[in-house]
Amino acid sequence: QVQLVESGGGLVQAGGSLRLSCAASGRTISSYPMGWFRQAPGKEREVVVAISWSGGNTYSADSVKGRFTISRDNGKNTLYLQMNGLKPEDTAVYYCAAKDRTYYSWSVYAGINEYDYWGQGTQVTVSS
Repeated sequence: QVQLVESGGGLVQAGGSLRLSCAASGRTISSYPMGWFRQAPGKEREVVVAISWSGGNTYSADSVKGRFTISRDNGKNTLYLQMNGLKPEDTAVYYCAAKDRTYYSWSVYAGINEYDYWGQGTQVTVSS
């Protein structure tokens, strides 16, 4: 069993920055692919960024390329999302997710149904 807890959300002005954290407990996640998803009002949950368990391969949605960066600190059992140049359309609840350990250290997963564990989410609101 893995528990995930997001933190760092809040209200910011357009152009501002936030760093989200996802603290994992119950198991070490060093060999678990991870991802950040978001769900805006009236929309389906969508992938934002994802990272392989090796940390050497990442994926970014077109809407956030060049602005958002995913990283992980296996020593702290924590996943991060650095968000720069925030836009009003980034407003959503952001969720951290983890997939059970996989054999391939370079694999990245972007599908909601491919993940096994989810946090409760943290609200990010960007005002114009």
